[in-house]
Amino acid sequence: MNAIANTTFKNTSWDEQPYTEIDAGRKLTRVRATFAYSGDLEGEGQVEYLLAYSPDGTGSFVGLEYVSGQIGDRAGRFVVQHTGVFDPTSVTTRWEIVPNLGAHALEGLTGGGSLKLEGHGPYPFTFEYALPK
Repeated sequence: MNAIANTTFKNTSWDEQPYTEIDAGRKLTRVRATFAYSGDLEGEGQVEYLLAYSPDGTGSFVGLEYVSGQIGDRAGRFVVQHTGVFDPTSVTTRWEIVPNLGAHALEGLTGGGSLKLEGHGPYPFTFEYALPK
């Protein structure tokens, strides 16, 4: 079954720490964050990001998020891989469900989506997904 989920998420915690200061504003940081989801996806995600900053405030990131929640009437857990780029005013990211890491009623979940974030949220997000019967 291929389906579309419309959800909204907001950041409920963000702890960013540099782990390598390169020079002239170039740095690498590690982030631990929490997101709250509401809508077709209800639940909470715990994510760990690695960010790379350029001197002008642009950069790129990767991350893995452990989501615990419910899609429709099916509850469980799954993992999402984040990849993206940012500048001082926006974030563009790809959100991809990692195959074979869904658990409970979300076992076998696949899918993903792309989004652009501006402002401080909450952020609307639409993604495609498939679940085995």
